[in-house]
Amino acid sequence: MIITKTPFRMSFFGGGTDMENFFNEYGGAVLSTTFDKYCYVNVRHLPPFFDYSSEFSYSKIERVTDIDEILHPAIKNAMKMLDMREIRLTYEADLPARSGLGTSSSFAVGMINAFYALKGKYADAKKLADQAIYLERILCNEAGGWQDQIAAAYGGFNHIEFKDNKYEVYPVIISPERKQQLNDNLLMFFTGFSRFSSDVQKANGLDKSSKIAQLKEMYSLVGEAENVLTNKDVNLDEFGRLLDYTWKLKRQTGDAVSTDSIDALYKRGIDAGAIGGKLLGAGGGGFLVFYVSPDRQADVKNAFSDLLYIPFKFEDGGSRVIHYSPETWQGTV
Repeated sequence: MIITKTPFRMSFFGGGTDMENFFNEYGGAVLSTTFDKYCYVNVRHLPPFFDYSSEFSYSKIERVTDIDEILHPAIKNAMKMLDMREIRLTYEADLPARSGLGTSSSFAVGMINAFYALKGKYADAKKLADQAIYLERILCNEAGGWQDQIAAAYGGFNHIEFKDNKYEVYPVIISPERKQQLNDNLLMFFTGFSRFSSDVQKANGLDKSSKIAQLKEMYSLVGEAENVLTNKDVNLDEFGRLLDYTWKLKRQTGDAVSTDSIDALYKRGIDAGAIGGKLLGAGGGGFLVFYVSPDRQADVKNAFSDLLYIPFKFEDGGSRVIHYSPETWQGTV
């Protein structure tokens, strides 16, 4: 039996510039972190006592006798990609799917990690990220960028650069005290709305020159924001102001990014004292994160008393195997 633990990610700057059709022409980058909310993938070989050969438990339960019968596209394609047979897979998570935290990609990374471990093989972070990108973007043909898979595989607070069909991961060098201050100044709330990121990405396809200009400016903000974090002489509140600015840019990149309800919630946060914030993920719903100075946090929490407040801490682990019990398995096929 194998159990993997894979973190969810929080993207601050550069979201949208990690799309291949953008970064291969203009370059791209994101500034993001993983935090202490996870998905867990439990995989073992299914004993040969049933009238089905594989079983999968996520929001649904599937029992199949042939891989082609699997409804979940990521599971089906990952099993074919890695030649997995006769398994039982269970998925659990600390936060809901379709909420802007890269949950589907965290699942893809965690599942691939578990499949390799079940085969008695080790997959490093780059292999996990590369294969999860290939699984979701090529095999499953889902619209979206590359940042989620990379963040889930590597973990930590990173500046990720994209260019020429490649990426590089650069850990952000920030003092523990300043990193803790940033963590303490961020408040996250669940809006109650959820959506498929790929649907939002399709609705926001690159079709306007104005959107290209906005994405270029969002790209430039990644370096500015990193400088705020790494330069102790810069007031950290500038990070919040840049968040507000990048959200306003993101808001203009497509009609599906926000809704009247999301806009109203964002305005409520700013009116209550937040310096800045953004909707996490491609847009359309999920989690709102605000940068709030300590003296205004009570006001912001009171303003969102009708929403679920989610405390969190940054984490550095990336996807890992937390339980490994080798099996002696003799397949029936």
